[in-house]
Amino acid sequence: MLDVVTEPFSQGIGQRALLDAIVLGAACGPLGVWVVLYRQSYAAESIAHGMLPGLVLATLIGFPLALGAGAGLLGAAVGVSLASRERGVGVDAAVAVTVTALFGAGALLALAPEVPARLGELLFGDPLSTTSGELAASAALALAVLAALYALHRGLVAAAFDEPTAPSLGASPARIGLALLVLLALTTLVAVQALGNLLVVALIIAPAAAALRLGTRLAPTLGLAAGLAIVAGVGGLYVSHYLELAAGASIALVAVAVFVLSLPLGRRRGRRPGRGGSAVDAIGAVR
Repeated sequence: MLDVVTEPFSQGIGQRALLDAIVLGAACGPLGVWVVLYRQSYAAESIAHGMLPGLVLATLIGFPLALGAGAGLLGAAVGVSLASRERGVGVDAAVAVTVTALFGAGALLALAPEVPARLGELLFGDPLSTTSGELAASAALALAVLAALYALHRGLVAAAFDEPTAPSLGASPARIGLALLVLLALTTLVAVQALGNLLVVALIIAPAAAALRLGTRLAPTLGLAAGLAIVAGVGGLYVSHYLELAAGASIALVAVAVFVLSLPLGRRRGRRPGRGGSAVDAIGAVR
C-alpha cells in the first residue's frame, strides 16, 4: 500500500512535480478566492489565453517561456487599452476582441514548421518537465503572491464586501482591483509552465469556487482554497501516473471534480462568504 502512495514520486522528476503542485496550489487557491469574489474569472481566462503568441514566439526563437509569456501579457494589456478607447467599445468587448485576436494569432504561429514538437506543453502543460530553476521561480512567486495578499487583505475585504465605504477605510477599489489583476497575471505567468495556456485557469478558479461554497467565514475559506488546490495538484499527479494521462490535464480534471463534489455539500452548509454587508463588520469577522 505504501508503494502505491510513494511510487509516483520516487524519482526526481516526480518529486519536482509534487513540490511544484504544492507551491502553485498554495498561491492559486487564496488568489482564486479573491478573483471569484471580485468577479474576475473572465479576466483570469483572458490573461491566460492572451499570452499564447508570446509563448509561441519564445519557443520559436529559443527564449525562456517566462519572457515570452510576459511579452504576451504586455501585448494583451496594450491591445485592450487601445481597443477600449474607441467610442462605443466597452471594456468587455475590448477584452473579448483583443484576446480572441491574440489567441488566433498564437494558433497561426503554432502552425509554423519551425515550431518544435513540444509546443503542446504550452497549451496543456507538463508539470513533469519542471526543472529545479522553474521550481525555485515558482516558489519565489508563490511567496511573493501570498505576501502581497496578506498586505492587501484589509483593502481587499473592504472593497469586496462594501465598495462604497471602502475609501473611508483607506482602501481604493480601483487600486485594489488593479493590484489583484497584477497578482493574477504574475501567478498565471509561472503556473502556465506547469498547466499550460488552456488549463491554468482551472487551478485558480475551481478550488476557490469550491471553498467559497463550503466555507462560511473568509479567513478559513482562504486556507481551505489553498488546501483544495494542493489536493487537486497532487491528486492530478496520481491520476496521471496510474491512468497514464497527461499531467496538466489530469490536474485540471481533478480541480473541476473538486468543485463538482462541493456542489451538494455547499447547499447543505448554507450561506457562503460573498459581497454584501458592512466593510467594518467584514474586516472584523475575518481577523
